[in-house]
Amino acid sequence: MTTELPATGTTALASQAAQVLRRLALDEELKWRVPDDQVLGPLARKVARRFVAGESLTDALERAQRILADGHRVNVEYMGESCRDPQRATTETAVFLDAARLLPHGCSISLDLSHIGLAVDEELALANASRIAAATAETGREMVISAEGSDRTDAVLAVHRTLCERFDHVGITVQARLHRTSEDLRELLARPGRIRLVKGAFLEPQTIAYAREDPALAAAYVDYAEQLADSGHPCSFATHDWDLIHRIDHHLGGKGHETAPWEFETLLGLGPDRLDVMAGHGHPTREYVVFGTEWWLYVCNRLAEDPQRLLQALVDAAST
Repeated sequence: MTTELPATGTTALASQAAQVLRRLALDEELKWRVPDDQVLGPLARKVARRFVAGESLTDALERAQRILADGHRVNVEYMGESCRDPQRATTETAVFLDAARLLPHGCSISLDLSHIGLAVDEELALANASRIAAATAETGREMVISAEGSDRTDAVLAVHRTLCERFDHVGITVQARLHRTSEDLRELLARPGRIRLVKGAFLEPQTIAYAREDPALAAAYVDYAEQLADSGHPCSFATHDWDLIHRIDHHLGGKGHETAPWEFETLLGLGPDRLDVMAGHGHPTREYVVFGTEWWLYVCNRLAEDPQRLLQALVDAAST
């Protein structure tokens, strides 16, 4: 006899699974242990292949070139959040400098400030971010600061504010989930640099953020997206949610142009069909490509965003 969970039970179970994955994504030890484990490592790498270009800059370059050939722009990020060694944070900065030099035209660079020093000291992060900003300015490409947990948001925004005093090409990522975003957005619209709007994947209490399944989150995302679109400020609508994409497209009149200040963006492996449709409507489109050896926490967050992806992960892990 087979017992099926009612729909409400299935939804609750999926929500619990997502919470577990988000907690795993906060365990900094796992980003080393899982890839190095003789049993889990090979299985986890099969799962990661769907979301990660590879472990080297060469892997990212090859993937970026294929995406550009398909008519989309590219955003490249070297993964390594929560680096707590100041010397390593500075050494890792050199990889971003190489990326700024080697990536083809049409590629921007994204980074977690905690990868280059924020988890150690705000001044260290600012110094290393300034080096990357100078390198990206020299090569004529955008630099976009990624979102991190709400406990780091003030520090992230402070570093971005200081960078904007010297540079006009440094963007920032904001999370529609955070209740504070409405206030933050007003200040960010007065700064230069692209504003990248995401839902937000981090484990946060509901006093600080909407639950991922809360309908209010979709409403907030659309409201912020419309504000950005109407402002004429450079922005990216980073989502795989078809309903949100269609609603934003409708607000934009169902058509775009090559010089539009907005972009539709999806993560590698999650939304090429979305990009193709929006490109067909004339909108600029971009795919977000990540690479590096510290991929496990990133994969946990991708699985947590949609627990249905766990089923695909099982299939991927069993593949040859």
